[in-house]
Amino acid sequence: MKIPFEGGCACGAIRYECAAEPLEMFQCHCRDCQRATGGAGTYVVIVPANAFKLIRGTLRYHFTPSAAIGHHKRGFCAECGSRMTGGENREGTSPIVGINAGSLDDPGWFRPQFHIFVSDAQPWDYMNPALPKFDKYRPEPEKTG
Repeated sequence: MKIPFEGGCACGAIRYECAAEPLEMFQCHCRDCQRATGGAGTYVVIVPANAFKLIRGTLRYHFTPSAAIGHHKRGFCAECGSRMTGGENREGTSPIVGINAGSLDDPGWFRPQFHIFVSDAQPWDYMNPALPKFDKYRPEPEKTG
């Protein structure tokens, strides 16, 4: 992976750049992600919000309920409908942005580290048996000291 990395939507109206390495990468199998993608779920790259910027176009947003942050803010291209981002809160104060791995110019470096919402996974959805799996969200790491 080369930093910065870039990506965009299917029609080219939206382009983005990220100037930091991912904080984490995972697969989400929740029903909301299944509906949003029309598939088994979403492949997500989490990056610091202050390292992510749009370099062309303006995202449109759709909000869905979220147990973790109140409302889940999903960014998409208003021209072609490509889903680009998710994971931010409605207020736009989240320290992270989730980027859909399929929107990366080079998605070949994506390596999921774990699976979330496996309780919603479909029976036909393949999950790497070597990766950790969580029924809902991944538990927060315990703080020491």
